[in-house]
Amino acid sequence: MLVVISSFDLERYKKHRQEEGAKPGTINRELSAFSHLYTKAVEWNWIDHKPFAIKKFKEDRGRIVYLTQEQIERLLETAKQDQNEDVYPFIVIGLETSMRKMEILSIRLEHIDTDRRAIYIPQAKGGAREQPITKRLADFLAGYIESADPGQEWLFPSLSSRTGHTVLIEKPFRRVVKDAGLDEKEVVRHTLRHTAITHLVQAGVDLPTVQRISGHKSFDMVVRYSHQNGKHIDSAMDKLEERYQIAK
Repeated sequence: MLVVISSFDLERYKKHRQEEGAKPGTINRELSAFSHLYTKAVEWNWIDHKPFAIKKFKEDRGRIVYLTQEQIERLLETAKQDQNEDVYPFIVIGLETSMRKMEILSIRLEHIDTDRRAIYIPQAKGGAREQPITKRLADFLAGYIESADPGQEWLFPSLSSRTGHTVLIEKPFRRVVKDAGLDEKEVVRHTLRHTAITHLVQAGVDLPTVQRISGHKSFDMVVRYSHQNGKHIDSAMDKLEERYQIAK
């Protein structure tokens, strides 16, 4: 089937997806999957080589939006007052770990190790991994584990969900963001992840360690945070200047 697909077919597909409203990044991920099929076909000797180059769209990476310390405090305080009991712990975990939405909502109690300060994530985006957590978060989660109902499986249980755990957090999250006086269009669920990673970088944590904490499969994605945080770069250059002054 692969051998009958031409570059024209692929360009027509790209145009069709654009007309459907798909973003360049989304289409590029689909093209990557298609390219991977060709790579495996060559590896399995189904074809001799890739018949043509797959051209991807140029993506606008934009700036990384993250919360300041003052904004974090406002968001957390507002979340504490919200009627939804899941939104506060969801935000706390996001800010303390940089975990993705579904990684947080699908936490099993048995996968939380407060002694080792880690959460096991069996279905992370980049594959199963252990998520390091702060002592403060370990203590926070210990309270939830102690108060859990007998036989409770999930940290965020939901009887109305077919999965057994909460899967929708968008509505209460948007409400908390708005009530905290933040921009609903800029501050989205993923902003929690951006915030945690950005503050790690600004604190001077080396990038390989940041990658280990964030679970990014690509190191280039972590480097992006460093490039967009001038204060962190300025601090590094100040340290270099101080070293030279001492040497004089």
